[in-house]
Amino acid sequence: MSYAPIAGTELAAVVTYLDMRAPPGMTIPPSPLRLDRRERVAPDAYRTLFRTVGAPWLWFSRLVASDAELTALLHDPAVALSAVIDEAGEDVGMLELDYRKPGECELSFVGLIPGLSGQGHGRWLLAEAVTRAWAHTDVTRVHVHTCTLDHPAALAAYRRAGFTPYARAIERFADPRAAGILPPDAAPQVALLGTPDSGPASPDRWA
Repeated sequence: MSYAPIAGTELAAVVTYLDMRAPPGMTIPPSPLRLDRRERVAPDAYRTLFRTVGAPWLWFSRLVASDAELTALLHDPAVALSAVIDEAGEDVGMLELDYRKPGECELSFVGLIPGLSGQGHGRWLLAEAVTRAWAHTDVTRVHVHTCTLDHPAALAAYRRAGFTPYARAIERFADPRAAGILPPDAAPQVALLGTPDSGPASPDRWA
C-alpha cells in the first residue's frame, strides 16, 4: 500500500464502470415526481439545472464547456435530457441519456437534489432511466459510471438495478471550488484544502 500526495487544490476519486447487456425486467415504482423532457435547451438553462443537481456532488464537467459545445450536445437528437419535477413544479433532478454510440446508451447524468435522498425517489429515477434506455430497439448495452465523490449509495443502487461493475480507474482533477467553478460551500462532505498556489501535502502529516 502506498500514498501519492496531491496538491491541496486537487481531488482524486475512484471511478467504477458498470454495464448491462440485457433489460433487467424491472418495474417502475410509483413516485410523486415526474420527468419533463427538455429539448434543444439553451446552454445557460442547462447549466442552471446541472448546477442545482450536481453541485452537492462536485459535478463540474458541463460547467466548463463552452456554449458551442453544450449547444452541439443538447441539440443532438441522440441525446435525451429530462428534468425531474416535483409536485410544486420545481426542478429537483435530472436524467441525461446518450445514444450517440450505435447500439449503446450511456446514463450520462442521473441525480436528485440531496433533500430527496432516502425516500425511494432514487429507485424510481433509476428504474425510469433503465426502462427508457432499453426502449430504443437497437440498444444492446447500457452503461454508466460512478465515483467515490457521488452519493455513497450510488454504486449499490446501480448494482441493485441490474448493472455489473467491469472496470475501475483513478480520476485526478482540479477541485472545482478552488478553481472558482463551484462555490466554496459546495459539497461540504468533501474537505476544501489549500489555495491555488498550494503544493502537495507532506506525507509526514498522515503518519
